[in-house]
Amino acid sequence: MIGPAFVVGAWQFGPGNLASAVQAGSTYSYTLVWVIAVSTILMIFFTDMSVRLGIATPVSLISSIKEHLGRPVGYITGFGVFAITLMFSVGNAVGSGLGLSMIFGGSPVLWTILCTLAVGFILLFRNVYAIVEKILIAIVALMAIGFVSSAFIARPDWVRSLEGLMPQIPAGSEILIVALVGTNFSINAAFYNAYGTKERRRTAAEYRDVTIVDTVPGIVAPGIMTALVIVVAAAVLGRTGEEATTINALAAIFEPLAGPVGAFLFALGLSGAAFSSMIANATAGGTMLSDALGKGAHSGSPTAKAVMAILLAFGVTITVLFQSSPVGLIIIAQSLTVLVAPILGILLMIMSNRRDLMGELRNRWWHNLFGAIGLVAILATSLRLILSLTS
Repeated sequence: MIGPAFVVGAWQFGPGNLASAVQAGSTYSYTLVWVIAVSTILMIFFTDMSVRLGIATPVSLISSIKEHLGRPVGYITGFGVFAITLMFSVGNAVGSGLGLSMIFGGSPVLWTILCTLAVGFILLFRNVYAIVEKILIAIVALMAIGFVSSAFIARPDWVRSLEGLMPQIPAGSEILIVALVGTNFSINAAFYNAYGTKERRRTAAEYRDVTIVDTVPGIVAPGIMTALVIVVAAAVLGRTGEEATTINALAAIFEPLAGPVGAFLFALGLSGAAFSSMIANATAGGTMLSDALGKGAHSGSPTAKAVMAILLAFGVTITVLFQSSPVGLIIIAQSLTVLVAPILGILLMIMSNRRDLMGELRNRWWHNLFGAIGLVAILATSLRLILSLTS
């Protein structure tokens, strides 16, 4: 039963997620851990809606949106998701190079190019989704080992980290909170889960088991790892007094603090996050835009593969052209994704409440309650981002 939600989690937990978490812990210590907890809970509910849509709809999700809400809405959805994956491709490309250069040395740009070529090779296979799913489950397991080990090696103040679960907004943290929400409450990743569910041919009889074994752990795992990155960065700040607002800076301080093994484990986690997110991002973006264009709703279609190539090429190109401030570029790109996310969230809510389409799998009141809270949260962060950019 394990599979689609872990693909979603691997896509969600990318370098942009890490960069935001490193800045949160380094600048504001443990105070923003609550953002991850709230985002994870909301993410579970929207991923669950997507699972039920993948089971109930006779065709793919965007094709169903075209049928029920009109073709223009389907086109807007497909191109909106493509815009998000285009932005994510930058962070994935930057992060893959940084992580591998921290482990093996050499130029981060060279490693970015090699990673991009490796992902491109994987996506050439005919049965892409099945291969991607197996690779990502293995990488998520390796990342978990890396970040859990890093957290214990850093020896954080666990009591203060638990106090960080109490909501508070430190002065100047608004844009960073937007970035954290944009990467951890990733509605675009939740939206894609309907496609993974359809690829695995899940049935209504399997829904409960899928929820327990796949949906909840697949979304909780990246939430825990993100919180641990905040904790590691906060522990470094607390013990050295030095801020590490970039991934490289954190690694530079973390090595004398935790030794070469600790720094290696952290770099291993970063590399896994970048590589897994790069694969999932390209697969999801290619599949959903191909579906919107009516060229096939599966990752093996020629159109999907062409879009995947465009996404990979864009990420590596921007990485090569803007080498001076890659982490700042990641933060901006991740923040901008929340401008598209409200549309996807509204569509998930509308479609999963249609009695004629969903039958017994339609939303219950508690689904709609948490869905409404999630929409308010994502709309509020979008508004805050727009006001910040215009001012």
